[in-house]
Amino acid sequence: MRFDVLYRPAHSLARVVLDPNEAVTAESGSMVGMSTHVRMITAAGGILSGMKRMFGGESFFRNTFRAEGMPGEVLLAHALCGDMRVLEMTQAGFFLQSAAFVASTENVAIETKLGGFRGFFSGAGLFILRANAPSPGLLLVGAFGGIEELFCDGSMVIDTGHLVAWDATLEYSVGKSGSGWIASFLSGEGLVCRFRGQGRIWIQSRNAAEYGGAVGSLLPPTKG
Repeated sequence: MRFDVLYRPAHSLARVVLDPNEAVTAESGSMVGMSTHVRMITAAGGILSGMKRMFGGESFFRNTFRAEGMPGEVLLAHALCGDMRVLEMTQAGFFLQSAAFVASTENVAIETKLGGFRGFFSGAGLFILRANAPSPGLLLVGAFGGIEELFCDGSMVIDTGHLVAWDATLEYSVGKSGSGWIASFLSGEGLVCRFRGQGRIWIQSRNAAEYGGAVGSLLPPTKG
């Protein structure tokens, strides 16, 4: 299997090249096109799994695309306008913000984790996603804007609205950006994620919530 990310970073499109009988799992609604002999199977992975996905900001369902009998291609796009990045699975796996998952090889397990107040304050509802694989695999993540890879060696602070993914080897906690809650609110920065340890962090160059607020303020009021 091969992932090719095209037109990056603003309007990226992923082309997944499948060998015969190979399959890719993707978020519902991400498919742009596919070869005629590629078969799509839709599943929720059980009621509990599906409900956790929905509350985590994902679709209730995921689709698996399998090339039957011959090579095939699937075109995928992220819901937001921005870049996509292919991550090679590691033994520790990754954490993702809830909207970042686009697709993965079939062996990658995507679990919705109850993050408590950490997940709530990070803007990802009560849940974050955990990606694990028992063998080598690939994970496709999407972002709003461009994606930049950073390396944390000790500690690092990232605005929660700009997080895409991070190595699961890192510890993290979410808190106020300023010296107090009023200072944090007045600064316009809100909440930040404080990482500790060694590992990679992928960030997005734009904050979807801030962008939505800026565009919304320019729209004319709706008429009743």
